[in-house]
Amino acid sequence: MMNEVASRHVVQSDPASPWWRGATIYQVYPRSFADSNGDGVGDLAGITAHLDYIAGLGVDMVWLSPFFKSPMRDFGYDVADYCDVDPIFGSLGDFDALISRAHALGLKVIIDQVYAHTSDEHNWFKDSRASRNGAKADWYVWADAKPDGSPPSNWQSVFGGPAWTWDARRQQYYMHNFLSTQPNLNVHNPEVQDALLATAKFWLDRGVDGFRVDAINFAMHDPQLRDNPPAPGNHLRTRPFDFQQHIYNQSHADIPLFLERLRALTDSYGGRFTVAEVGGDDNEREMKLFTAHDRRLNSAYGFNFLYADALTPKLVREAVEAWPDVPGIGWPSWAFTNHDAPRAVSRWAAPADHDAFAQMAMLLLVALRGNIFVYQGEELGLTQAEIAFEHLRDPEAIANWPLTLGRDGARTPMPWRAAAVNAGFSDATPWLPLGADHAARAVDVQAGDATSLLEVTKRLLALRRRYPALHHGSIKVIAATDALLVFERAEGDQRLLCVFNMGAAPLDYVPEGAWQVVAAVGGITGWTLPGLSGLIAEAQA
Repeated sequence: MMNEVASRHVVQSDPASPWWRGATIYQVYPRSFADSNGDGVGDLAGITAHLDYIAGLGVDMVWLSPFFKSPMRDFGYDVADYCDVDPIFGSLGDFDALISRAHALGLKVIIDQVYAHTSDEHNWFKDSRASRNGAKADWYVWADAKPDGSPPSNWQSVFGGPAWTWDARRQQYYMHNFLSTQPNLNVHNPEVQDALLATAKFWLDRGVDGFRVDAINFAMHDPQLRDNPPAPGNHLRTRPFDFQQHIYNQSHADIPLFLERLRALTDSYGGRFTVAEVGGDDNEREMKLFTAHDRRLNSAYGFNFLYADALTPKLVREAVEAWPDVPGIGWPSWAFTNHDAPRAVSRWAAPADHDAFAQMAMLLLVALRGNIFVYQGEELGLTQAEIAFEHLRDPEAIANWPLTLGRDGARTPMPWRAAAVNAGFSDATPWLPLGADHAARAVDVQAGDATSLLEVTKRLLALRRRYPALHHGSIKVIAATDALLVFERAEGDQRLLCVFNMGAAPLDYVPEGAWQVVAAVGGITGWTLPGLSGLIAEAQA
């Protein structure tokens, strides 16, 4: 249970800082959040009906994963029309209603933008593949075969196999870093950039508050089509993609120039927020590059925790110290789990430690410097669901089964009412089965129970909003041993000490000076921390 004393501080942010600095962002995966029309798939109207719940958590912003028109080969990340809603999710009118209701509740809304590739059913690609001389002939990445008929380079797809597919219409190969049905846009082409910015403007005009830019380091390739070198080391490789250093198929030096154009557009609307998704072995350098000097994106979405096998003091220290508060370094964003990564509580905790660990992890997330993301169901402590092969929908999981864990287990439906059909998600059979233990963690089970993770999360997010030091202050790591993590957050004359025991055995920590505990999880008494516990204390004058 979390213990908290009342605070005299009622300050949410520095007036000189942008509203998004320190924000808490709640990620909604629309297919799995709430089904309003009984077809087994979540939709925009279902989200709108539950916006009061999201607002009640105390978050600042909602991020909607793709809801655009799509053949759903990659569940919306293969866009067939950037400026329309797929009928499975509703209509543009439903989107407008969602924005209106969110804004009325004081919630900002950001949406995904997928600029690296489209669906092969997009009209742009249909025009591009029709002729080598058409108006959109150079809108995608096309190349002739080698003399022996093999692909133009050795580049491999993330989802398995070569990153090139032969197209008989043009008698050329087209490039795709993901599925063969997701051809890569040629974002080097200024006309393509203009078209992408026009789609961003379309949504900005409809009232969105910003964008999460998907896989942006895949947006530009090496025009010389040079082969990637082999990857060093002998780590486990489940895909051909893992055998290469991804130097030439992605991460071109001109990507930041395009991001500057996007930033100029969003700034022209005032008060908008942009965050990059940047994965890969070189992601930290690229994240800083894509957010540098206050003329590119506002923030970048850190991968430090998303695929980590364990949550350790060393991992936290390395993550936060990589983003010092110095000129030219961007503002970080952190997440422990999302729609692509296995649920954190299943990666990091034994089943017997689930509840204690989930509360300790939530306290840590709330205490980090940067923006924080809470993925739907994380506030309930949802575990990674076991999905039988016959029920898998994720193309990567199907292609690489059983060695790749896949993404379906983190995308299962949200449980709203424990006793209802399909835990209140839908009256019909859901597109993915619910996690076996998820109904027991449903919203109605936890709501009003002061000891539940849901209620603890609400109190912790309120704490973050109250304390400027937590919301947007500096961070300094004091200790990071095998089990003990201690750091200080500060803003002006306000100082907060954040202490965590990430191990199983109890430990004592006695700080210098006078401190008053303002939040604690894990049954802490005084300065004795049981296993999997944490506290935040305020310095006393």
